[in-house]
Amino acid sequence: MKSQLIGFLLCFWISCSLALYFHSGEREEKCIIEDIPSDTLVMGNYKVQRWDVHKQDFLESAPGLGMFVTVTSPSAEVLLSKLYGPQGTFSFTSYLSGEHVICLQSNSTRFVAFAGSKLEREERFRKTSEETNSSILWWAIAQTLILITVGIWQIKSLRDFFISKKLV
Repeated sequence: MKSQLIGFLLCFWISCSLALYFHSGEREEKCIIEDIPSDTLVMGNYKVQRWDVHKQDFLESAPGLGMFVTVTSPSAEVLLSKLYGPQGTFSFTSYLSGEHVICLQSNSTRFVAFAGSKLEREERFRKTSEETNSSILWWAIAQTLILITVGIWQIKSLRDFFISKKLV
């Protein structure tokens, strides 16, 4: 019983969290718009790594690389504006409910290719989302056709019943 309660609470906690993963080019700013309730603690983890074109792999970040994080509230008030190191965590508390804008930008001043400007995982995620949306659309169309077919069959059956009972 106790393990079931712990499992339920763990599943509830996991379902309340949100994760994003993206690649960014040099000095490219990525902004996330998130609807956040008031008095909510928001935490973000990040890691800045260089993309090696020759090895086709990520390398550990060079000294001096970091992430500039800016958070703006729905009332356009800047809640957080800070430069962090190459790996870390940022956090803020929302004072108003509404859409908060969280922007992340690398502080690189030299040519460093972060995933070669190719957002491979974002593209894969977008493709999966489009395939899922397409499947949902076809499922809705199939359900509609089934309902129309059943409706026509019911109308025909009722008409035949009324004719056989000589009510029409």
